[in-house]
Amino acid sequence: MKNGKKFALATLGCRTNQYESAAYAKQLKEMGYSEAGLGESADICIINTCTVTEGADASSRHQIRQLARQHPGAKLVVTGCLADRLPKQIGEMEEVDLLVLNKDKDQLLSQVFPEEELPEFAIDQFGGHTRAFVKVQDGCNSFCTYCIIPYVRGRSRSRKVDSILREVEGLVANGYKEVVITGINVGDFDGGGDPKVSLAELVQLVDQIDGLERIRISSIDPDEVDDQLLDAVVGGKKTCHSMHIVLQSGSNAILKRMNRKYTRQIFMETVRRLKAASADFTFTTDVIVGFPGETDQDFADTIDLMREVKFSKVHMFPYSPRARTRAATYPGQISTELMKQRKQEVLRLAEQIAYELRSQYVGRKMPVLLEASEGEMFCGHTDNFLEVLVPATGLCSNQVVMVECQENSTKGLIGCLSK
Repeated sequence: MKNGKKFALATLGCRTNQYESAAYAKQLKEMGYSEAGLGESADICIINTCTVTEGADASSRHQIRQLARQHPGAKLVVTGCLADRLPKQIGEMEEVDLLVLNKDKDQLLSQVFPEEELPEFAIDQFGGHTRAFVKVQDGCNSFCTYCIIPYVRGRSRSRKVDSILREVEGLVANGYKEVVITGINVGDFDGGGDPKVSLAELVQLVDQIDGLERIRISSIDPDEVDDQLLDAVVGGKKTCHSMHIVLQSGSNAILKRMNRKYTRQIFMETVRRLKAASADFTFTTDVIVGFPGETDQDFADTIDLMREVKFSKVHMFPYSPRARTRAATYPGQISTELMKQRKQEVLRLAEQIAYELRSQYVGRKMPVLLEASEGEMFCGHTDNFLEVLVPATGLCSNQVVMVECQENSTKGLIGCLSK
């Protein structure tokens, strides 16, 4: 046991990284470590890096140096996708004591403490969150032309169903009301064995867990939302009527150059099917602007699709060339200035559309999971992922309360507890 010892964690990038860092925190706490508070010095630091864009690379390097300055003398361990993409360069940074590749992530602490028996690499808490991410799958087989992730995360592989269900049950026992089923490419989930278990079947099994109130599915491609999954989501008792469906571009020409496996028409058909099954169903998405060869018309196609779908939130990424990917060699690289213009247009439109979508719910009464206080208000989300603010008096996080939405604002719907 390491009673009195401290640890510090820095996590960049995706929900899968966040899950893995939560698993490290659980292992370390069970070994007797506690998380270093403000001004406290850690004995071990773990940085879980991202490399999806140049900005992520820079942020990851900054976190390495920052933790080294804040915790002099600590053992500094670096893992994640930047560590996997540039193991020599990152491993040779003077601040780094140990580098662990993605394939060995679940054994990271075994490399730090090779002589010790370690707790299971799993989670039963998700520090600082009311919504817990549960990793069910890792890796990707898609090889989109812009994406480095298949090279650093490896081929798709899934967790066993019984392990996932035990983990969700543990989270529920610790008070979590909402879980997000997540992975690098969650649509590839197959149960990790024979017989295969589909994502829809997994959702139905999680839906049966007593005490759980909400289930969400992390980002998924539109062609992976088959009838079985649609029925599991729309017909579930606890499944939320909101989904993050990945767009990237509204242009078929760009989607083809990206090596995406769907078209604009398939995306829209998936949206229509879900909306037909549940009128309040909402969507969030990812959009890349400035992909090589993106014409004004290609960009206009994306803008038009955003207007048609009315996303509740858009995650926007300027294209960033990644070495080893095909798109990095494509002609027609977009200028930084034009990329900035398109980025700003997407962000402005996304805010406008989200505001207009929320306005439709003024006057409605909706259950809201309270998540965090913001001054005199508590912020939370509805089942269909609309942000809602309510006066904080007498409230606490991780409550589901009925709220009457009274007005809209740029920060979200504003309401009061419904009598």
